[in-house]
Amino acid sequence: MNEGLVIIPTYNEKENIENIIRAVFGLEEAFDVLIVEDNSPDGTAQIVKTLTKEFLGRLHILERTNKQGLGTAYIAGFRWALEHGYEYIFEMDADFSHDPRDLVRLYRAAKQGADVVIGSRYITGVNVVNWPMGRVLMSYFASAYVRFVTRLEIRDTTAGFVCWKSKVLKTIDLSKIKFVGYAFQIEMKYTAVKMGFKVVEVPIIFTDRTLGESKMNKTIFREAIFGVINLRWRGLRGKIKPKQIA
Repeated sequence: MNEGLVIIPTYNEKENIENIIRAVFGLEEAFDVLIVEDNSPDGTAQIVKTLTKEFLGRLHILERTNKQGLGTAYIAGFRWALEHGYEYIFEMDADFSHDPRDLVRLYRAAKQGADVVIGSRYITGVNVVNWPMGRVLMSYFASAYVRFVTRLEIRDTTAGFVCWKSKVLKTIDLSKIKFVGYAFQIEMKYTAVKMGFKVVEVPIIFTDRTLGESKMNKTIFREAIFGVINLRWRGLRGKIKPKQIA
């Protein structure tokens, strides 16, 4: 077992899943991979199961009965990772919008002292490829809005390319995380900052998927926009607290 685990949630990712798994296992640093699979009708799970025989002990699959949202997929993956003793736990998309080679940069930043490392699209300007200008502006100003409401200094609050040290995920009460879409990413970062963990952003280039379909929809976007107000209110009222260890 390696000390780093890359969690990749999947739903209908048959075009990408084998390539992304091979790309992670081809890196200079050794990571294990956990696929959190939400019962994709396109056969994604079967592709992963076939590959587990080739990457025995390094590739794992956690199957769920239906599509329950990005946030619940990651929380299920976090719990699995903690149960199996991983020290560095990564979030990454299956569609190559996150360059697997950047995992090494996030990992090294964590090894150098950061508790949470974010692969950031906006720390050095706007580093996004293949998005229409309207979506770029929407994403950029959504992050600015989140910073304004929450008072976070993080430039890319909705980023989904993240490395967490296990102590952070052990301290956060994952049962209290409310959001299931992209607001989940905001809530996790906000909670980590409120608890005093060191959060670092590493610049990356985000490239929009070329295969498969985007999971973004109006409901997810609306949750991210309006949910942060509730998140800020909970923070001000002191309802964000470390997990109580018995």
